[in-house]
Amino acid sequence: MKYFIIAGEASGDLHGSNLMKAICEEDANAQFQFWGGDAMAAQAPGLLKHYKDTSIYGFIEIIRKLRSIKNYIATCKQHIEAFQPDVVVLIDYPGFNMRIAEFCKKNGYKTAYYISPKIWAWNEARGKKLEKYVDTLMLIFEFEVSYFKKWKVNSVFVGNPLLDAIAQFQPNPKFRQQNQLDDKPIIALLPGSRKQEITTMLPKMIEATASFSNYQLVVAGAPAIDAAFYQPYLSNQIKVVYNQTYDVLKQSELAVVCSGTATLETALFNIPQVCGYIANPITYWLAMLVIKVKYISLVNLNLGRYCIEELLQSNFSTSNLQRSLSSLMPGKPERERMLADYAELRNILGGEGASKRAAAQVIALAKAIKA
Repeated sequence: MKYFIIAGEASGDLHGSNLMKAICEEDANAQFQFWGGDAMAAQAPGLLKHYKDTSIYGFIEIIRKLRSIKNYIATCKQHIEAFQPDVVVLIDYPGFNMRIAEFCKKNGYKTAYYISPKIWAWNEARGKKLEKYVDTLMLIFEFEVSYFKKWKVNSVFVGNPLLDAIAQFQPNPKFRQQNQLDDKPIIALLPGSRKQEITTMLPKMIEATASFSNYQLVVAGAPAIDAAFYQPYLSNQIKVVYNQTYDVLKQSELAVVCSGTATLETALFNIPQVCGYIANPITYWLAMLVIKVKYISLVNLNLGRYCIEELLQSNFSTSNLQRSLSSLMPGKPERERMLADYAELRNILGGEGASKRAAAQVIALAKAIKA
């Protein structure tokens, strides 16, 4: 059967690759075409557009690049029509994928949406569009199950694919040696995967952690960002490691993390963390008008309470970061409390197998069409 998959950023590429692997285990004749990245391309041929060429984030940034976005959408529709897939799999990336879902519905293509749009946080109007345009909605957070009962959409909880990705991870025993790192404990800096995030977050992270002289600072470089982009921020005390985020976390004692999927990954590696975000001021103002949830981090959202500190905009300051990190040092009560919360979080997210369960849903949808 033929599968067209769309992932618009690094996390979607990771989960898309594991989904493709699981599909191939059940469908030996699977054919793929996809918008994604290197991880998906490693699973099968068929990469049509790399996410690093299309990733746009933030209200203001989107407005500035409306013409490019329209061109990307038109090109994607052409690719789908040329391929004639049995099912189109949409992974996260809602601003783009919801438009593709509408196109698919109007043109007779079945859609499976993996990693639901976060309409419980904002833009609840998309619920009606999910009802109209999506055939199967695959949920990855347990709290989404009760929420989506209010919508007339075929939704199913498959579990969180991060558990699969982390379970499959094989630590590099020569990680420190190969990256010229010494034996000092590491503070991991995860400033995001987009250039605007890195330019606003990373200088604050470095300024706040430089005083922790007993630690070495390691920046987890984003796969879609050129090495030269990081060079102005580096020194003998600060190193960047590319495409090895899980090894960085595995070796770390503390972390400062840009809010997003990385907060959940850091928690699943059992690394105490402080998270934050700095957005374009207008983007932030607009977001505060529409966002409906109490927390920005996936850790706190899943637990339903404050576990990791969230520092937004001007609160993402040197003094606040230093205070929070100091409270998470080994032996401190706050560190032990956070690690206990992480254990509860893993139970909430469920066990491994999300990729296989999602693949079963996708294949079933494709077979239903064939029948």
